[in-house]
Amino acid sequence: MPRKKTQSKVDKKAIIAAFVEIAKERGIDRDLIQGKFEDMLRMLVRKKYGEDAEPDIIVNMDRGDIEIYLPRTVVNYVLNPAKEISFSEVQRRTDEEYEVGDEYIEEISLDNISKEFGRQLIMYAKQILSQQLRDIEKNNIFLEYEEKIGEIIVGEIYQIRRNDILILHNKHEVRMPVEEQIPTERYKKNATIRAIVKEVRRSTPTSNPDIIVSRADERFLQRLFEIEIPEVFDGIVEIKAIAREPGERAKVAVTSYDERVDPVGACIGMKGIRINAIVREVAGETIDVIEWSDDPVVFIARALSPAKVRQIQVNTDNKTAVVVVPDDQVSLAIGRNGQNVRLASRLTGYTLTLVKEGSEDIELIEFRDDIGRELYEQIIEAHIDTAREFLEADLKQLLQIPKMTPEKLLAIRKLILDEFNEQELPDIRERVAIAHAQLEESQQASPADIGEEIEEMFSEYETETYDELDDDEDLTTEDTSSSPEPDKD
Repeated sequence: MPRKKTQSKVDKKAIIAAFVEIAKERGIDRDLIQGKFEDMLRMLVRKKYGEDAEPDIIVNMDRGDIEIYLPRTVVNYVLNPAKEISFSEVQRRTDEEYEVGDEYIEEISLDNISKEFGRQLIMYAKQILSQQLRDIEKNNIFLEYEEKIGEIIVGEIYQIRRNDILILHNKHEVRMPVEEQIPTERYKKNATIRAIVKEVRRSTPTSNPDIIVSRADERFLQRLFEIEIPEVFDGIVEIKAIAREPGERAKVAVTSYDERVDPVGACIGMKGIRINAIVREVAGETIDVIEWSDDPVVFIARALSPAKVRQIQVNTDNKTAVVVVPDDQVSLAIGRNGQNVRLASRLTGYTLTLVKEGSEDIELIEFRDDIGRELYEQIIEAHIDTAREFLEADLKQLLQIPKMTPEKLLAIRKLILDEFNEQELPDIRERVAIAHAQLEESQQASPADIGEEIEEMFSEYETETYDELDDDEDLTTEDTSSSPEPDKD
């Protein structure tokens, strides 16, 4: 005869111990995992007895004890098994005296849980609980790295792919996309790497978090300064702005809140020891450290270093500046592939136009045939008489001229710049498009508002200038936009 299979008694302490270990390994709060376990037991009871069942579940994680009680009302005829039990069933189960209407509390044993609830139901509950624990773990990882945004982490490269690099950090996978890598660096598997947590994404609350790290972000360079330079970490020296082309060149503007501390010298260190440590970390990227100034003229002049400029005309309203550069400093000011002026523009927040010293202006009439006689006359009526005045004029003012379109504006600028042998601004198309869109929106305003706007746009173009002196302290700025009108008397 075949042997009768016997069910082994459930070790409740072992179950509790397993959950405690899961909580520890996955970093899940014990109270949270206890609540999920209680929810699973409650689901099992309701699946067996009915959705209206209200069991009392006691889980003691410290003693390793699990108790389940199901209170039901004693009745003659059962209509709702989840809340009622028949009088005859109670008499069969116990010798205690019960009457109809009394509450009967049944203790549900876990000694043979498969027999009590059924193997299929147990497997279903196990899958639900496992999924819930995975969701909790994913959410904890998301919250953990969301708090680390802007911080540097150290991990190990474990996979190099075409478009990204996968890094292990505290047993979690983080990703560095190709656009967040330093282009000149070569990465090796199993190598240790430092990067800043830039962003944490997830498509749904239960999806795996996508942790994005970066070595190309400007904040990565700022954190390196804080690590290597005690004055920056302590707040004595503050980084005001950073402009960076990863792996090639960066400009960092700093200021000191202690007059005894030179901000540039503190960042460079004795014999360049501090800045060199940062340069090595960013794959030999050239880093220009300059002193920040709240005077835009002085700040722009410093930002264009190592070039020496002769004169700067600043329009603070439009955040543009025309910089006059000596002939022998033009290549330095522009930099390789326009890198120096591009970084200086991003650092200062001003759109910079470089002009060679001694460049002669040209009367706009020289371009009349190319522009078209009718449009040329409209430009002259707007008090724009020379080529330089056209290049420096406000874009909205130009677009207000009858029959002037964004395409014609760009074409005329190219014509003039080719004559001067100068390069166009890198963002000019975007600026023209923005100005055109703003003008179209303004057409919906009241006639009075439009009249005031046109009057303001056709006001005299005002700038701030300075002549180059030996010391930065001697640079002076005159804000013509706030100067009073001359007395008509």
